[in-house]
Amino acid sequence: MLRKHLNQLLQCSAMAMTVLSTLAACTEEIDKSARYTFTEETVLSYLEKQERFSDYVRMLGEVNISNQSESTVEQLLSARGHFTVFPPSNEAIQLYLDTLQRKGIITTASWDGFPNEKTKDSIQKVIVYNSIIDGGDDRYFETANFPTSDNDEFPLPNMNDRKLSVTRSKINPDSIFINGEYPLSMECRDVEAINGRIHEVTEVIAPSNDTMADLLKQWAEEGHQCFTVAAKLILACGLEDTLRAVRDETWEYLYQTGQVKDIKDLETEGSGTGKIPEHRKYGFTIFAETDGFWERTLNKPVSEITVEDVRDYITGLNLIEGKDDENYKDEKNILNQFVTYHILPERLTRDKLVIHYNELGYNYASSKTYTVATEEFYTTMGKRRLIKLYESLESKGIYINRFPVLRNGRGEFAPEKLNINDYHETTPSTFLPLRGTYTRDTENEGIPVGANDSVNVTENVLNAMVYPIDQLLIYTDNVATQLKNQRIRMDLASCLPEMMNNDHRGRRTAYPTGHARNRGFPTNYNYFENIDIKEGTRFFYLNGLACNWLNWQGDEFNIVGIYEFTIKLPPVPKAGHYELRLAIQSNSSWRGMCQVYWGENKDYLPAAGIPLDMRLAGTYRNISGTQIADNTVGWVADTGDPEVDDETDKKMRNNGFMKGPNHYSATPGSSDAMRNNQLKLRRIMVSEDMDPDKTYYVKFKSVLESDTRQFYIDYIEYCAKEVYDNPEVGEDIW
Repeated sequence: MLRKHLNQLLQCSAMAMTVLSTLAACTEEIDKSARYTFTEETVLSYLEKQERFSDYVRMLGEVNISNQSESTVEQLLSARGHFTVFPPSNEAIQLYLDTLQRKGIITTASWDGFPNEKTKDSIQKVIVYNSIIDGGDDRYFETANFPTSDNDEFPLPNMNDRKLSVTRSKINPDSIFINGEYPLSMECRDVEAINGRIHEVTEVIAPSNDTMADLLKQWAEEGHQCFTVAAKLILACGLEDTLRAVRDETWEYLYQTGQVKDIKDLETEGSGTGKIPEHRKYGFTIFAETDGFWERTLNKPVSEITVEDVRDYITGLNLIEGKDDENYKDEKNILNQFVTYHILPERLTRDKLVIHYNELGYNYASSKTYTVATEEFYTTMGKRRLIKLYESLESKGIYINRFPVLRNGRGEFAPEKLNINDYHETTPSTFLPLRGTYTRDTENEGIPVGANDSVNVTENVLNAMVYPIDQLLIYTDNVATQLKNQRIRMDLASCLPEMMNNDHRGRRTAYPTGHARNRGFPTNYNYFENIDIKEGTRFFYLNGLACNWLNWQGDEFNIVGIYEFTIKLPPVPKAGHYELRLAIQSNSSWRGMCQVYWGENKDYLPAAGIPLDMRLAGTYRNISGTQIADNTVGWVADTGDPEVDDETDKKMRNNGFMKGPNHYSATPGSSDAMRNNQLKLRRIMVSEDMDPDKTYYVKFKSVLESDTRQFYIDYIEYCAKEVYDNPEVGEDIW
């Protein structure tokens, strides 16, 4: 359903914040020599010739690109570039002024009705900044390459540093709405200009500045078509202040004053400059049972359902161990544990819930059909627990905690029984048997995320996404057991909420200027809540778009120099003995050697095993650029004989190594899996008993006195003894 959200925070104080949140990086003046001299129209020249945009054009000449620049947006739109512009007509702007008058912000619905120039200037910035996506050297957007799924966002932010989303009418797909409420003109869209594309909007794009906390209070008091009960529960658990956070203002100050700087260029190939992020934003994802679910479950109209009703129901299920009292703010409280398992500390748009990039046979740039089953694991808020997000060709959508039987070459699909080993679900899909307590007989089928039209009301908020679910989500003993009984692979970026909240992970556009696709992170301020980086460490993130690197999902973290850093690890799902593994890419004279430390006290971590030498490849090692024959790892290419190949895997494990997974390839769309590449290995770093109620840390410290050697990290794995040492059904190759 399309909704109308009025911009409720246009008071003068909010205006100042809106201005401050604009592109702080635009410090240079527009180079007038770079303007087009061709006879075709620029975005600006086209708009200037259309009388219905005269008010908008006037504002373009009065609004500066940023607080740090004297150049106007008018100059910007006359220069080279790739701009996507959503200009409002004079009529649309008048409608917006009418709204501001009704809200009491202006006295009359005209530009003469503003109380002062500061407020007028702020409103003009709202109109202009929200209407332009500056694609830089990258691209602009035609309607043909707008995001395809409802509520999906453009990959680039607008000049107000906000991501705009796209919704299409189910009755008429040609009816397109920005952010679900601002209609595109049917007559004036996809207008070609030599520096961009123009799409007229019939209403001013002015996204609400309401935070998740603001809307929860409104929903709890006034009701919501889908999330009234969820709002009451979240507020009862004392999460209002947490969900009000938008960005780290200390980081803003340090960035604006130059106290955090880009990481210095390195002379080694493949490094480049690490651009410091402009912002350190906060974000949240909420999976919420719908009001309809609670009405059916509690047999009450939503207006009569109380927090106590839900607490009594959840307590009566006897599925959560915890305190049964009314102190809902306590993480040990049963209701608190129930509610916080629905919330992630990162804002995940639908296309980021499960990252698809280079899983075997899939090409992110051209494929329309998913291939092998793909999953993500995230740590929830409150009491730290894992949640699994899953999508496959057979699932036809994203599911929470889905545990299907996969054709993985083991068990019933072992070669001697049935030669199917493609990592797809069975047809029709079957599911693993339930273990321990569970919510329903079909729990292992998972919970679809907004999968049917009756509950498909996704909320796209300034600092959050809210997805409807129509089944009860609880971290049951069955869920914990199923998670323990599978290999858990996590891209390091999925362990760092800041990577999603600030649009670093899964970015499908290259960072500007040549090879520098890097982000750099400082040592004088912890950008990551879950990583401590010591002084002298050069910490980079590379997104690897279209580089065909040997990386799962294309990206990697690359740490250079005499480094030392400590990672707070995600929780294990259930008590038991686990291996902690690290994905490494060797065969490079750039790599180095480090000591690994692991334990509970991050300030006093004991060493874990012998130093990790990343110069060691499958059948040789690289020392100072010279390859030396050395099969210490024990890597031998697969023969096709399962018994022989399993024996090779056992020998490698005895040496502390494993082959790369069969799940993905270096080149998107390829069928050449990483298992066949002797440079991509997994190192078993730790083999210890672990407890889900304890927090563990892993530290990496260089043992080489080199300022150019690299530490590489792609993903980590947890694997329980029940999986890697199962005498009946061994760990699969995927």
